[in-house]
Amino acid sequence: MKHIRNFSIIAHIDHGKSTLSDRLIQATGMISDRDFKDQLLDTMDIERERGITIKSNTVCLPYKAADGITYSLNLIDTPGHVDFTYEVSRALKSCEGALLLVDASQGVEAQTLANLYLAMEHELEIIPVINKIDLPSANIEWVKDQISKDLGLDPETAILASAKMAIGIDKILEAIVTRLPSPKGNPEDPLRALIFDSHYDAYRGTVVHIRIFDGEVKPGDTIKFMSNNATYKVEEVGLFQIVRVPQKKLTAGQVGYFIAGIKTVSDTRCGDTITLKNRPCDKAHAGFKESKPVVFSSIYPVASDGYEELAVGLEKLKLNDASLIYEKDSSAALGFGFRCGFLGLLHLEVVQERLEREFDLSLIMTAPSVQYRLIMKDGMEMVVDNPALYPDPMKIETALEPFIRAAIIIPDRYMGGVMKLCLDRRGINKTYQYLSSNRMEMIFELPLAEVIYDFYDKLKSITQGYGSFDYDIIDSRPGDLAKLDILINGDRVDALSQLVHKDRAVERARHACEKLKEEIPRQMFKIAIQGAIGGNVISRETVSAFRKDVTAKCYGGDISRKRKLLEKQKAGKKRMKMVGQVMIPQSAFLAVLKTDSD
Repeated sequence: MKHIRNFSIIAHIDHGKSTLSDRLIQATGMISDRDFKDQLLDTMDIERERGITIKSNTVCLPYKAADGITYSLNLIDTPGHVDFTYEVSRALKSCEGALLLVDASQGVEAQTLANLYLAMEHELEIIPVINKIDLPSANIEWVKDQISKDLGLDPETAILASAKMAIGIDKILEAIVTRLPSPKGNPEDPLRALIFDSHYDAYRGTVVHIRIFDGEVKPGDTIKFMSNNATYKVEEVGLFQIVRVPQKKLTAGQVGYFIAGIKTVSDTRCGDTITLKNRPCDKAHAGFKESKPVVFSSIYPVASDGYEELAVGLEKLKLNDASLIYEKDSSAALGFGFRCGFLGLLHLEVVQERLEREFDLSLIMTAPSVQYRLIMKDGMEMVVDNPALYPDPMKIETALEPFIRAAIIIPDRYMGGVMKLCLDRRGINKTYQYLSSNRMEMIFELPLAEVIYDFYDKLKSITQGYGSFDYDIIDSRPGDLAKLDILINGDRVDALSQLVHKDRAVERARHACEKLKEEIPRQMFKIAIQGAIGGNVISRETVSAFRKDVTAKCYGGDISRKRKLLEKQKAGKKRMKMVGQVMIPQSAFLAVLKTDSD
């Protein structure tokens, strides 16, 4: 155990986490130059294209230190995005130390702080690393000043590096060995291991990623999951060395995997504790919680005969993504589909993109919504995330909506724009403070429903890309909710319904009507597009009718002849409107979700 180091790399998005992982793997000779490719630990196409880590990965690096001893360095890679904070916290729980990466040109940002606080909660030893020092815009002294003032760490201990140019990699490896503590634990005690991730293998079932704190596990052992008391027989244990390398046993302090014929990933819950069935440990690891979705949306196939393919696609995706939750749903306008729950907007985008790419599906998604708690007048309480299930407003006593605490770090010249954006979204300004002479942190409490709509895009636009944003859910608060219905020719289109705050209802309704007017093709009769709350119409647009010039054959003569023909046309249009159906193109559903109202 003295020669094991378990560490993680934490940073804001795009500060060079995946590139540094690549260099560490190369420096320890884990992979030949011929087999090497960039973003080695990011296995999905979407991760490579977007430059983000979605699924965390682990690798065990053998490193011969300056003292001549070969150490086993377990790098537990973590996602950088705010949606996956719980996964990051479980990964950090499995480590004794962390490399905190700060971009030499961007400085400390919102998720740098959020991840630092997470690491401090788990009492990790932190090594600051200033990355990208080769950039022309790098300002090392400025970043050192921020590390001292914002993070409270000693800037003199920071390692200067450039992961891209492989500068400072040897210093980082030596610092991991000399400055991070070795794991504690007793191999003789009953088994106590933490699940920090899992993935699905088509041939072997679920591969569970574990960190062993006490005891040991070997093939043939019968293990028990402490959250649901499920028992399994271990078939294989081993280490991650780019590929899985089976071992005779895993012992205290090690990070590795086991395979036990588990059919679904959702049975292996991130943060759960594993022990032996016949010799259990006395208590589980603290901090385990079920991953709860916060954003909900319905997914429908573009063609109604694509439902079966969508069902198969979701089932296969669920094998690799335990946090995806879905159930059957149907809509009069769009047919059969699924109501899905996601960890956040990025998670929603990733699931949609994976379904479209990996299973070649064409999809329509309804407007994202959050979970509202409704307390009824008869004392009952219900949770609603789908506008279709919203009850009669007369029966509701109080509606509670989830609120978040948002930390926004910006250059101070954008303060006015960000303040206006947050206050327009019903935000409450709690506090702000200067982190340095021209950078500030603003803390707001905002309704989650206002953030999932288009908040992040608007923040990036206002701050010209310099703003960074991190949030956590705090509580539920009373809100004045209303169900906004969209009517086309007097018919309610259920797939376009939204749950909105009454203060924002008119704005949302106008936006939806304007977008639909652009998308719905003209007919021989007028089409009314209305936004309504209950029986009150709050916005309206009209798609004008095509006109046939029925008076063209009248040249001269009495005006009554023309009037007679126009009246006849008018009666025909009226009759057509009664029987005519308006076909809503698929693009119209997507247009309503687009946020630019200009």
